Amino acid sequence: MRHLIAIALLGAALCASAQTPQQPPNLQPVPEPPPPPPGMELDPALEPQVTIRQESSQTVEEYRINGKLYMMKVTPRNGPPFYLIDERGDGKFARQETFDSGVRPPMWLIHSF
Repeated sequence: MRHLIAIALLGAALCASAQTPQQPPNLQPVPEPPPPPPGMELDPALEPQVTIRQESSQTVEEYRINGKLYMMKVTPRNGPPFYLIDERGDGKFARQETFDSGVRPPMWLIHSF
């Protein structure tokens, strides 16, 4: 019985010592990324403008590009959010529960933390 307790304490001590982080010597800060090449700068006109409206029973996020409304995300107070998307650009919005296309590629868990 004493041997079993000694082995358990030794195992706990080894686990505790293995969990202490070891910092490698001579760490240097990560350098700043280089600027984008000429002609590849982001166009601020293509960035979506987001307007958030808080209503009594829901929150509505409106997404616009060049002032044109193309998508709304509606988050009800009690329930999952859904999206209203103008797919053709004609001002008629279709409801989508998620952006899920229904395609299910095979996925495997490689590592988890």
